[in-house]
Amino acid sequence: MKMNRRSFMKACGFMAGYAVLGLNVTKEAMAAAMEFVAQRQKAVYDADANPAIYKFRKSQDNPMVKKIYDPKDGFLNDGPCGHESHHLLHTHYVNRGKKLEALKAKGIELAL
Repeated sequence: MKMNRRSFMKACGFMAGYAVLGLNVTKEAMAAAMEFVAQRQKAVYDADANPAIYKFRKSQDNPMVKKIYDPKDGFLNDGPCGHESHHLLHTHYVNRGKKLEALKAKGIELAL
């Protein structure tokens, strides 16, 4: 199909119109997303500022945390970076491939 100047200009006009329409839709979507983010941030800051919602703004001021880390009779008496807390908070990889193969050899199917 041979395109003359008039049909070329018409096609360019349509493409420009769709491009502008696409940009406006994208701009509106971004504005809505940013408005949601702003509302969420405001809600978080308002909750932080309201002492009726959160009595303790810092975890080290929480009496339960103080009780857990108490040097005399606390559960984690060696502190937040001590051996017991390190042991409880970290996991270790255990390869169970051979045990799974042994179960499959016995005919046991596992749904993982």
